[in-house]
Amino acid sequence: EEKLKIISDRHDISNQDMGWIKIVPNEAGDWLNQRSEAFAGLIPLGDKADKINNNTFFVPHYSNGVKTNRDTWCYNYSEKSLISNIRNSISFYNGQVEEFASGKAKNPSLTIEDGLVWDSKLFSWDAQQKVDVQKGEKYLYDKNSVVVSLYRPYQKQCCYFNRKLNNRVYKLPDLFPTQDNPNQVICVSAFSDGQPLISGCIPDLHFNGDCQCFPLYWYEKEGGDSRRLFSSAQGNGKVINGYIRHDGITDWILAECKKLYAKEIPRMSKSQIFHYVYGILHAQNYRETFSIDLKKSLPRIPLVPKARDFLACVEAGKALAKLHLGYETVNPYPAKVIGADAGRFQVEKMRFGKDADGKVDRTVIQYSSLVRIENIPLEAYGYIVNGKSAIDWIMERYQIKSDKDSGILNDPNDWAKEHREPKYILDLILRVITVSLETLQIVKGLSEITF
Repeated sequence: EEKLKIISDRHDISNQDMGWIKIVPNEAGDWLNQRSEAFAGLIPLGDKADKINNNTFFVPHYSNGVKTNRDTWCYNYSEKSLISNIRNSISFYNGQVEEFASGKAKNPSLTIEDGLVWDSKLFSWDAQQKVDVQKGEKYLYDKNSVVVSLYRPYQKQCCYFNRKLNNRVYKLPDLFPTQDNPNQVICVSAFSDGQPLISGCIPDLHFNGDCQCFPLYWYEKEGGDSRRLFSSAQGNGKVINGYIRHDGITDWILAECKKLYAKEIPRMSKSQIFHYVYGILHAQNYRETFSIDLKKSLPRIPLVPKARDFLACVEAGKALAKLHLGYETVNPYPAKVIGADAGRFQVEKMRFGKDADGKVDRTVIQYSSLVRIENIPLEAYGYIVNGKSAIDWIMERYQIKSDKDSGILNDPNDWAKEHREPKYILDLILRVITVSLETLQIVKGLSEITF
């Protein structure tokens, strides 16, 4: 309306009073919200387009999060329900392989569209399954594919991580070959200035946006092709559970850091660089300075000129990693909890309280009809991950849901029950309040970093 009024008042867009400003695109083709030239001079996190380019922080073994294309079937709070859903799914699929082969033998012109049962209560079809049916390929259930995964921020679920029933696993098998091969990955959302988030288990593709996972380590099967790119030059060679562990941080960036900070930091390590990355990705001045750039490409990272600032980022990164990886064990925030003494901690859907005027009161969460949480500090909502506060993520994700197409139930109370922690969800919301406040405090300590 305001723009139309401007034109109406001036009668014609050629009127000099319009005050037009000529916009010229930059070399990157940006017309509005132009990215900075300084950003292009920073060091890329990784470069998959040019695998010979080692002048990056990470080797090209970084990965997207897992993309199942059938989340309802491949994720569940209950391990028992997940296994049942997957077994039923595989059984139905294998039956379809037999029926299609039989139908094709009788009618060679039978198409995949006419030869399969398209019932969302029985199976979720994806392109690969249609191909496999035509090849006559049957699937086998693999108990080792049942893993713990981070589906959304601070939300663990059981996941069936398997190439046959996941649309894309990308390079995640190199990062988490088994649940006994420990790793940490810094997850950043491509084309977003959203907060990074670290994970110690397989993250979903949309864990904190369309995430790319940059690992502390990557693995290759012992006895495999040792001539693989980076397998010797970048590795520490330790064998864990039948897999050779290699460093995710490049030798090049280690050498650069040693040159730059040799006097103040005589014993530089790749672990320090990993935590430096996590720290500076949280620094508010970095995020504000390159906000437009971060929405248009993967992050590029500066090496700060002062060793003390480098170490400040390392220590902040370590503290944040410890906090975000160990969120289930931090002390619950001492909010006022009413009704929990009844011993009923089941949740259906959490809601915010209401004040005397009927307006939303975010200092109060109605956990259930019996349990109420009060005196939640409003500043805790300032910790934002992928567009909403960590607290909001817990409230949204920890509710009972039934998928309308398949009828599959996903009940967060099952996680608490199967892990024998009846207060898990209630404690989780209180712990995430603590995580939020401590994260904001750590990030505040990075406010003086210069680059």
